[in-house]
Amino acid sequence: MAKSEEKIKQAIKNHMRKYGGSYLDWYVGITSDPENQLFDEHKVNKSKNFWFFIQTDEETAENIGRYFVNYLGTDGKSNGTEHPSHVYIYKKTWRTKP
Repeated sequence: MAKSEEKIKQAIKNHMRKYGGSYLDWYVGITSDPENQLFDEHKVNKSKNFWFFIQTDEETAENIGRYFVNYLGTDGKSNGTEHPSHVYIYKKTWRTKP
């Protein structure tokens, strides 16, 4: 069963707080394939970057994406993914894209 929307939002905020930076320093996205997005598309380093993903339902993923990107001002993409089942985040570095 997917975690509630509020619990996922709080987990993301806790992760960001733990590793620092402003919301602008973070990327939040939604996808059906988080490993491909993180490691292939965005060039996140598994062992050196701060990242995680969490599985949820499509509506919750879209709501969380909109909340972080449109309301809190993180970098990211909150739409355009067909049947998103995950929310993923990472702290941007000069090596990640973006």
